[in-house]
Amino acid sequence: MTTANRQAAWWAKRNPPDLERDQERLLAILRDVQAAPQIGPDTLDHIQRRNLRSGEQFWPRDRLVRGYRELCAAGVLTFDRKVLRRLQRKPVRTLSGVAPVTVLTKSYPCPGRCIFCPTVKGMPKSYLPDEPGAARAVAQEFDPFRQTRLRIESLEAIGHDVGKIELLILGGTWSAYPRGYQTWFVRRCLDAMNGVESLTLSEAQQRNESAPYRNVGLVIETRPDAITPSHLRWLRELGVTKVQLGVQSLDDTILEANCRGHTVEETRRAVRLLRLGGFKIHVHWMPNLFGATPDSDRADFARLWADPAIRPDELKIYPCSLLAGTELYTLWQAGRYGPYDDKTLVELLVACKATIPRYCRVNRLMRDIPSGNIISGTTKSNLRQIVQREMAERGISCRCIRCREVRRQKVEPDDVQLDVVEYDAGVSREQFLSYVTPDDRLAGFLRLSFPHRDVQPVAEELRGCAMIREVHVYGPALSPGAGSAGDTQHAGLGSRLIDEAKLRARRAGYTRLAVISAIGTRAYYRKRGFAEGKLYQICEL
Repeated sequence: MTTANRQAAWWAKRNPPDLERDQERLLAILRDVQAAPQIGPDTLDHIQRRNLRSGEQFWPRDRLVRGYRELCAAGVLTFDRKVLRRLQRKPVRTLSGVAPVTVLTKSYPCPGRCIFCPTVKGMPKSYLPDEPGAARAVAQEFDPFRQTRLRIESLEAIGHDVGKIELLILGGTWSAYPRGYQTWFVRRCLDAMNGVESLTLSEAQQRNESAPYRNVGLVIETRPDAITPSHLRWLRELGVTKVQLGVQSLDDTILEANCRGHTVEETRRAVRLLRLGGFKIHVHWMPNLFGATPDSDRADFARLWADPAIRPDELKIYPCSLLAGTELYTLWQAGRYGPYDDKTLVELLVACKATIPRYCRVNRLMRDIPSGNIISGTTKSNLRQIVQREMAERGISCRCIRCREVRRQKVEPDDVQLDVVEYDAGVSREQFLSYVTPDDRLAGFLRLSFPHRDVQPVAEELRGCAMIREVHVYGPALSPGAGSAGDTQHAGLGSRLIDEAKLRARRAGYTRLAVISAIGTRAYYRKRGFAEGKLYQICEL
């Protein structure tokens, strides 16, 4: 957390609005906020300045949000979602339909020996103590309950709806941690969402099905060589729905030179198993590794899509950062390694982004490493914007999910059209069903998987099942049960996509349709005909 955020949180807690004293000023500000034709970067400052009296100071946005909520709770105002959104800070945080909450595990030995990876005492492998998420974890002593609660409170304080939480558990290799620690860690994260402590993970999961803060996605990160059928069944017991996989390269020579400790074939096997298990597949790819060139990186990136055994759902592109204390740093000192300059890297990323298929979402183009830690190479924290600007100047567009999300755009459910992208994934036939607007903005999608009949399922209950691997509706996040009021979420697009998936599964000859539901979405799927299995929910067709 930055100093500014800490100060804002401190001020909001210790100096909350006094409704008896501040009500007149609060109401005047809120009326102006509601009446403004639009809210720009400086609009709120202008509104506050108009309503300042002698000796008064500007209120931080956290305090305005809290004051608005208290006035609504007291019955003085009727809640208007538009007002709260206008008071928001960092609206992009929840524009994809969920509230991301990132927590880090404690330091623990990692099986990897990668030459580019930093090792800092007291930190999980590959993380630095001054990275934003890592700094929050250090401040909370890596306690999962405190980390989760802090992020929920922080997002709510700046005006976000946190009813639907995607929990990202990062920090080293999750599969290397003892199972007892994994169980405790997930349970304590759920306890923070539930607002009550549970004695067991199962109890915490059951409570979260109807909690005010529901877990609609659980993400862990691990290595390809850790993925086995039994391990995937364990991840499902924990409630995991998405796996971030450190692939880094699809070239065995590069993997060996960088001491990754796994092969391309192990990556292919891991992705196949994850797909059969219904997991969302989130791949990390790293250009500029030791031994790579811009040309070899272009060829390597093409393999992500050309190889049916890979073809990920989501992607993080992490250009290799040169950090002190690593073996790669020693190679750089010896003149055997050189990071790409900014121009070369941007040129590479422009070429890569232009080839990404419509079914993949690119979450990052640069890891959030503070620039002071990077010895040589790019330190551009806004690398995505630079690449997008360069593409626009050349008339090149990116077709990935993130670049096409509707975000705040109003969508009429009757105006969207069904778009279907079908592709081979080696062990299955995949259909990416999406609703798009007339201008090709993405309102929602469903990942439907038809496993080949001769392939052994990851879990016995999946035998003969088609699989829904993900349902996602975009637009600003709304809590479960909240009215749509013109927003994309809760306008029925998810139900329409599920009905379409059922129809297509029946036509393909399947009699059962499984879904890899998150803990907080189980009730949603029950209402749509899915019953509890051991690890999945299944609908008889």
